Amino acid sequence: MTGTDRTGVPVVGAGGTAGDRRPVEEQEDPRIAELREAVTVLRRALAALPAHLPDRDLAEEELAALTGLLSGPAPSPAALSGPLLRLAATTGSVSALAPALARLRAAVELFGGAGGR
Repeated sequence: MTGTDRTGVPVVGAGGTAGDRRPVEEQEDPRIAELREAVTVLRRALAALPAHLPDRDLAEEELAALTGLLSGPAPSPAALSGPLLRLAATTGSVSALAPALARLRAAVELFGGAGGR
């Protein structure tokens, strides 16, 4: 249900109680929320990795680049594919990071697949 609150701010309701309504501008694209969470999971997994990773700095830079893409409107699949490919190249051979990298890839695919394929 869509409408306005008593102050005139647009709200979207999920059919629940009036307390369930949030202003439209507060609604986050669920794809962005999942991608943000996937970036956080990979960042934590990378930080917890005790082994020396020669490209750790590059991986951190790519995670920062992805985070930057999430601050505006929904990024395009093409914009997401570069950081994803570089992350796969820098961390893909580390089995401990595989689940987090797979989640990140799945989150990117929510935007139409890697590179728009």
